Amino acid sequence: MGTVRKALGLLDILAHPDSRYGLTEMARLSGFDKATTRRLLLELKADGFVEQDEGTRAYLLGPALLMLGRAREERFPFFKIAQPTVRALAESSGETSHVSEYVSGAMASICAQESDKSNRVIVQVGERLPLHATASGLAYLAASMDAFVDAALRKPLPQFSANTITDPDALWTILSNARSRGYVECDQLRADGVFSVGAAIVSPKGAPIGAVAVALPSMRADAEKIAEIGALTAAAATEISTRLFGKTGGTQRIRKI
Repeated sequence: MGTVRKALGLLDILAHPDSRYGLTEMARLSGFDKATTRRLLLELKADGFVEQDEGTRAYLLGPALLMLGRAREERFPFFKIAQPTVRALAESSGETSHVSEYVSGAMASICAQESDKSNRVIVQVGERLPLHATASGLAYLAASMDAFVDAALRKPLPQFSANTITDPDALWTILSNARSRGYVECDQLRADGVFSVGAAIVSPKGAPIGAVAVALPSMRADAEKIAEIGALTAAAATEISTRLFGKTGGTQRIRKI
């Protein structure tokens, strides 16, 4: 593993919402020895990517990352454009809604709006969502080129719940249905008791750039409500695409047999 990837791995650990780790814990979680972990953290600290609490000595993400995030947002204002639609979707559906983008083989949530119901699904911003076991990931795959999908489904597909589907042919059936319907349904594929609906956000040429999804307790996921949420989610994806690019996104992918 190269030095850059090791350093990024440490930043990924620190990105967890509850992260308050010292050197020993960082070394354990990363799998690196203490000397390597300390050297990388010192280099990241020197450049402002990591800072250290003077009292607890715990490491935290530094201000340099905020500057990079702001620079990216100025060039591609995904969060700013998606957030109002996510809030409106949460209000109209009555359930937790979120938008994610593709990052290094998974989806990463960039903004979320929780339902105001006491029994609701919580999605953390920055949470990584596996492609094969979430509505966001499956919606992204459904809008992707066949070669990309085939490559993604050849990789190991972890089992997250009793309902997780790891058979590529079965997943292709889900993707085919999603392409015809305009959204994907995900029944407890990642977590027991959670049903989700997702639709891809696509460019004018039809390339997926992310996904919008609604997550709710499966006990509330009757057929009528899911159909309603599916239509709302697909409309939200189209709205975000239009606001990003000034025109409606491209057509759905059709698998060539």
